[in-house]
Amino acid sequence: MSDVDLRKLRYFVAVAEHLHFGRAAEQLYIAQPVLSRQIRALEEELGAQLFARDRRGTALTAAGEQLLIDAKPLLAAAEGLRRRVIRASTGVDMFTVGFMPGLIVTAAVRALTDRHPGLTVELVRTSWYDQVEVVHDGRVDVSVVRLPIESQGLAVRPLYTEPRVVVLPADHPLAGKAELALADLAHEHLLQGPDLVPEWAAVATESRTDRPAPPVFRSVEEKLEHVAAGHGIIFLPLSVMTFYTRPDIAYVAVPDLAPNQVSLAWSAERPVPLAEEFAILAAQ
Repeated sequence: MSDVDLRKLRYFVAVAEHLHFGRAAEQLYIAQPVLSRQIRALEEELGAQLFARDRRGTALTAAGEQLLIDAKPLLAAAEGLRRRVIRASTGVDMFTVGFMPGLIVTAAVRALTDRHPGLTVELVRTSWYDQVEVVHDGRVDVSVVRLPIESQGLAVRPLYTEPRVVVLPADHPLAGKAELALADLAHEHLLQGPDLVPEWAAVATESRTDRPAPPVFRSVEEKLEHVAAGHGIIFLPLSVMTFYTRPDIAYVAVPDLAPNQVSLAWSAERPVPLAEEFAILAAQ
């Protein structure tokens, strides 16, 4: 079997994510017949059918599902390699740190540059959805992350924990309380996956089958807009809420809610100079 073509893998991932050849072709800026030929060529190279197509639509086969699992980290690793090579060619001594809203890395960055004169530190803002991806694809050397994360291929060092709070509309009957128990919130509609708040799920008055699936929000701002509109509640780390103070929402302490773990993550599959040192500084 010939070596796998990364370009064909990118084409495959686009189709697998859309499950629609036309939309994938638009995303890739290529003609649909060209995309179809490339996917057929990939299937021939691998000796396996990747998609099942009929009048109802396009679906992944078992082989396609497995390839999707393996292709994403492979493509991320290839992109990371490209970024590191380009950066090395500049001759600049650089260290790149990813951080999420509410997490302040200023002190650790200053301490690192004090120890290493001439080092350039760049910062990259991340989110819940790409805080690990930026490590795999080489955009950052280390990422300050909030658990839980998918830790495969990563070195992860705990830094500290911080309390989580419940976020309510400002006119909610419980918004003026100094603190709340999870039992006080058992009947509320949660705007995030219950797996992220298992303590709440354990006392919730609605069964999982009774609750509609929570929407997927790509930013804290989206979450807060829905809370302010009265659509439900969310639980967030305290530092996030102090960062996003606004008059139409309120946040209340929930002492029986487990704190959020903040950690530092970097690739376990290649050397990352300064990662351990930065982890020590960030934990102080």
